[in-house]
Amino acid sequence: MNGDGSAPVISPVPLMEISTGFWASKTLAVSLELGLFTLLSDGRGLTAAELAEALRISERPAEMLLTGCASLGLLQRRDGRYVNTPLADECLVPGRPYYFGGWVQMLDQRLYRAWGELERAVRTNSPTSWHPGAQAHLLDGIDPELLDVFWDAMHSLSAYSGRRLAHAVDLSGVRWLLDVGGGSGSVDIELCRCHPDLRATVFDLPEVCPIAEAKARLAGVADRIGTAPGDFLADAALPAGHDAVLLSMVLHDWDEDRVREILRKCHDALPPDGLIIISELLVNDEKTGPAPAALMSLNMLIETSGRNYTPAEYTAWLSAAGFSDPRVVWFDSPGANGAITARRP
Repeated sequence: MNGDGSAPVISPVPLMEISTGFWASKTLAVSLELGLFTLLSDGRGLTAAELAEALRISERPAEMLLTGCASLGLLQRRDGRYVNTPLADECLVPGRPYYFGGWVQMLDQRLYRAWGELERAVRTNSPTSWHPGAQAHLLDGIDPELLDVFWDAMHSLSAYSGRRLAHAVDLSGVRWLLDVGGGSGSVDIELCRCHPDLRATVFDLPEVCPIAEAKARLAGVADRIGTAPGDFLADAALPAGHDAVLLSMVLHDWDEDRVREILRKCHDALPPDGLIIISELLVNDEKTGPAPAALMSLNMLIETSGRNYTPAEYTAWLSAAGFSDPRVVWFDSPGANGAITARRP
């Protein structure tokens, strides 16, 4: 109660922050598209007038954009000039090891409109980012330039997550890891950087493997990361000979039956005492959050047939597939907040 005995008035400020969330995301996306953070990457900074001249725009929107980015913690003012913050300099300048711009571009160019039809997805229980009646899967028939953005996004999202995973999970006994649906190999690159004795195989579709090979060469670990083309859904078995299997941000794409099938194949591919690692944005067992996992789950509604699952669900499915000794570790990263490990007896 207030001092005068009246009930406190609940502030709508949190609702303002939620409802205007797209203001911040579009400010970031447009700044990235205009090359703002690259322009400021030399450390000298720009005034609003100088930015207007560089971008050939009016000074009014230039000043507004700089102010907006500063309010979001992406820029700071120094001696009257705007410069990148460490976050922007490390994650929003192309070519940096943990460049996150691919993910930002993918959300802006592909998912922004699809989320505008979230109500339809909720009512119909079907994707809005692609047309299941006309396409075999979400990447079928996609524009080649947008496909490049998609793979850049997956690499952006996974790189730092791989670094956090490398420090969160004990891989001391693992010598050769199979990354099922490993995409560009970004997680494997980070794991190999942190574990000098580790080798990895990216198992993914034939058209994806060259992407992983190129990324491994660029990172200087091509001698330790190989590829194996295949389809973990269609193929009867996964490649054998590995002592660990990784499923990093893969299982949330699929419904429960598919997840169980994939886990069974992983079990069959591992030797006794082989390790399985599931790295995901995990919804808590109470199904009340956390927000990044819960909202990513809604993203699966507009993209796939899956959702983000809980540790309890994964633990039960791992046990049913024949695994034992399940363990959950938590960490903080853009693409995953935890991992569940288990062993094949």
